[in-house]
Amino acid sequence: MTKKPSVAKLSAPLVEALIADAEILRLGVERTETGATIVDGGIDVRGGLEAGRRIIEICLGGLGHARFVPDARFPRWTTGIQIVTNDPVIACLGSQYAGWSLSEGDFFALGSGPGRALAAKEDLYGDIAYSDAGDAAALVLEVDKRPPATLVAQIAKDCGVAEDKLTLILTPTQSLAGTAQVVGRVLEVALHKAHAVHFPLERVVDGSGLAPLPPPGADFLSAMGRTNDAVLYGGQITLYVEGPEDEAEQLANQLPSSTSRDHGRPFGEIFAGYNYDFYACDAGLFSPAVVTVTALQTGKSFTAGGFEPALIEKSFSGA
Repeated sequence: MTKKPSVAKLSAPLVEALIADAEILRLGVERTETGATIVDGGIDVRGGLEAGRRIIEICLGGLGHARFVPDARFPRWTTGIQIVTNDPVIACLGSQYAGWSLSEGDFFALGSGPGRALAAKEDLYGDIAYSDAGDAAALVLEVDKRPPATLVAQIAKDCGVAEDKLTLILTPTQSLAGTAQVVGRVLEVALHKAHAVHFPLERVVDGSGLAPLPPPGADFLSAMGRTNDAVLYGGQITLYVEGPEDEAEQLANQLPSSTSRDHGRPFGEIFAGYNYDFYACDAGLFSPAVVTVTALQTGKSFTAGGFEPALIEKSFSGA
């Protein structure tokens, strides 16, 4: 049996490089009293897009690459974020997915990144038959305040590392880095939906994704709306899968965001309509606009979904 890669070990040099380059990336770095490293990606510092790009690669557990590319699909928004990984299931679901619920008092965050696989608190790890081990852990939290010390200690304990081997990277959604790292989940949301529709994930061989980079929102709600709209109405992904051609076609038809009952309005409006309860939204909405699935057995590709340029314009311009 092929040994599975360690996202903790593969991402460790990326975390070290992020910290070493903090000044030029406009990041803040501080140590807690117990030695944990807190990287501020946009709370008390400006941060930036390059920091966000690097954070995407950390979230992917060192198993994928992110880059900014020209994107001519939407007239005013001509920069895209492209994601490529040769191990989509481990990179996206085993590492990048924001699935670890962390809370204490009035602090709440969903942890993403390689540290999740060390703690393996989610049933998802059983589904994908993956676990990890390592002596250092890194998590990305989409928050605008620092976690309490007791929660930091619990995270380290759950990851099985000393507190001075724990790095928490904080990226407010409305920051430049936060905007980039959320849009960089365009492939991850497709993998999560593939899991939800019970496609055999062991048959997913390779994948790539592209989504337009929106301007940051002025506050959390507008930023969350824009980053979601970038994926729901402007995102596109390609998956390369093994198995019968008809099952590849079925997966392509199941994945686009247009299959959701909530599709067709800016996410901010949808969210408000559910009284700002994220979990009341149709889970099937969270997927790219356009999906192509290639059946490696025959080389035939199947594409479903469609872009929504008017909704991208409305969302990104604040109209």
